[in-house]
Amino acid sequence: MKNYRRFENKKALITGANGGIGSVLIEALKKEGALVAATDLDTENLKADAKFNGNLLDSEFCDQLPKKVFDQFNGLDILCNVAGVITRGKINEVTDKDYNLTMKINVEAPFRLCRASIPLMKSGSAIVNVSSCWGLRPGPEHPLYVMSKAAIASLTQCLGLDHAQDGIRINAVSPNEVNTQMLRSGFEIRGLDPDKAIAELDKSVPLGRIAVPKDIVDVILFLLSDESRYMCGSVVEVNGAKPVS
Repeated sequence: MKNYRRFENKKALITGANGGIGSVLIEALKKEGALVAATDLDTENLKADAKFNGNLLDSEFCDQLPKKVFDQFNGLDILCNVAGVITRGKINEVTDKDYNLTMKINVEAPFRLCRASIPLMKSGSAIVNVSSCWGLRPGPEHPLYVMSKAAIASLTQCLGLDHAQDGIRINAVSPNEVNTQMLRSGFEIRGLDPDKAIAELDKSVPLGRIAVPKDIVDVILFLLSDESRYMCGSVVEVNGAKPVS
């Protein structure tokens, strides 16, 4: 079987690198020939070619990071905005702190990283943002999360239109539930057994299970690759046919 090397010598920047999706994405990109820069609060244990510890709440860090990657790799071809937070609670239950955290991580950081990356990118580059099915069809009791992911979906569509003429393709993936530590910790906070809770979630998906990180990563890789060369400004749902409820 032919060994896929779709990203040979491509230079990539991945946020949320320590998360379930981010860490699997780094491994997959490296396997296919990319040089990968990873950023998160702690990148020590990641197998990336360049590591940048930093907080996406820091506007200056976001503004400067793409140029740092560009300088280290002598180029920047790929940006994946994977980092995100899930803020739960009805609008009368969430705080200003919750709002600021959600908007800074889920919206402002991707905005700043896209703004700083696009001028450094040449034709043939690609950006993939991570939205959510709930950003397209809202579910209950997560207004901050829903609002932030709807913003990312709209930002992606707008940037895809604005920069298609530059040869920079910008798309988004919109998952439903993914079996990551972030999802599991949410169950733990609510006093639920994560394994049992995920088993119940599995029953709600027509395909029989919620996603694992590789299910989402494979779609991200497709959107980054030349196989999706005519896709720009698309928001791709990856949901196992599960309707939002």
